[in-house]
Amino acid sequence: MRDIKFIYKMDISHRAFVVYAYLADRADENGECWPAVKRIASDTKMSEATVRRAVRELRKEKLIKTEQRYRYYGEKSTLLFFLPHAKRKEKEKTA
Repeated sequence: MRDIKFIYKMDISHRAFVVYAYLADRADENGECWPAVKRIASDTKMSEATVRRAVRELRKEKLIKTEQRYRYYGEKSTLLFFLPHAKRKEKEKTA
């Protein structure tokens, strides 16, 4: 799980907040994930257009970085999302 408490203090839309939380939940130890916009829309119950607006807003606020990925034969694939500010929580030690 990632510590994203700082996001509560940000002046962003609710759609951007939801998409950021979704991406943070799915990001690996490097802060990267690559869900399709269609998947994000389906899972968050938003339209694809709303998800795209949220992604643009998050990029503008420098909360995420994106990189277009391509299949081996040149066709576009999903975006690679990088969350530079979301820090991974330390694993709790068990006694």
